[in-house]
Amino acid sequence: MKFIVSSSVLLKQLSAINGVVATNPIVPILENFLFKVDSDREGGPILTATASDLQTTMITNIAVESSESGSIAIPARLLLDTLRGLPEQPITFHVDTETFGTQILTDNGRYKLSGENPIDFPKIPSVNRSLAVELSSDSLLSAINNTVFATSTDDLRPAMTGVYLQLTSANATFVATDGHRLIRYRRLDINSPSDSTMIVPRKALTLLKASLPEGVPVKAEFSQSNASFTFGNTQMICRLIDERFPDYENAIPVNNPNVMTIGRTDILNSLKRIMIYANRTTHQIRLSLESNSLTISAEDLDYSNEAKEKLLCDYDGDNMEIGFNAKFLTEMLGNLSCKMLSFELSAPNRAGLIIPADKEENEEILMLVMPVMLNTYA
Repeated sequence: MKFIVSSSVLLKQLSAINGVVATNPIVPILENFLFKVDSDREGGPILTATASDLQTTMITNIAVESSESGSIAIPARLLLDTLRGLPEQPITFHVDTETFGTQILTDNGRYKLSGENPIDFPKIPSVNRSLAVELSSDSLLSAINNTVFATSTDDLRPAMTGVYLQLTSANATFVATDGHRLIRYRRLDINSPSDSTMIVPRKALTLLKASLPEGVPVKAEFSQSNASFTFGNTQMICRLIDERFPDYENAIPVNNPNVMTIGRTDILNSLKRIMIYANRTTHQIRLSLESNSLTISAEDLDYSNEAKEKLLCDYDGDNMEIGFNAKFLTEMLGNLSCKMLSFELSAPNRAGLIIPADKEENEEILMLVMPVMLNTYA
């Protein structure tokens, strides 16, 4: 089998799917890209490149010159390292379909590598389409950016290692939680012909975030066990998490009479400075709220470090002190793009809500963060 392809186009497309390839995969064949050339394709010969880790599969189509069809499994890392070092030029692949030896010919070089039998590569999962949704990549990227960072890394709670997606005829709700914080992100410009819920794994969403271009349509298809996202020449298929997601609505406090409105960058920059002085294990900071003023403070008793800053804010409520994990707060506020935000609080031992005061069109964001028990320092 022989085919000719642009080195830069091949590198770009393979880089988009390379994130799936695990460093130490369960099955050695998964260290390879599966190349399949279809010379009889309508519109011209196409090279279909596939990468998989058994849970997630990414497929991309690349236009090539070829008069033969065939397939080969090629070592992903070796091929990518070779392509990164090449200038833009047409390169020719010669594949011996019996021994799976592969030669790459360039303008001034020849590279020989050992491929593997494509039959050993796992079969691409099919998505028996029970539900299909059309959406823009910008909407999907925004949903991923606002939620995926709050997913859990605890494999003992698999339901929380992904993002819960709730589709209705009115909107799409994305929910992520790790037990310490919860993000509910709602898109009013995404809807579904029928109501459905599913949990999409964190790795699949992280790969989508890295490979999704801006301003392109995305076709999302869902079955009982798999999800497929197709955009441009690329498709990603992932296995859904078959677990029950926590009843997140009951975790969101309803009555929060103490409301503080403040500039997002003001409090975020202050938190970043103050958390330097917080305990390195707990990252505990203290928020002291009074009429139109917020005092942020931290103390590390182990090293006798402490810091305090006072900020102006609009606060309506009782004087109160509440502790939070500064690392969680800065990550949450850093993912928002609003200028002003509201903190809605009820008591020092109850969860606090962070809600953008100026909303983007077609989106609603609610962030919940659990407090931490304060030390007794004054």
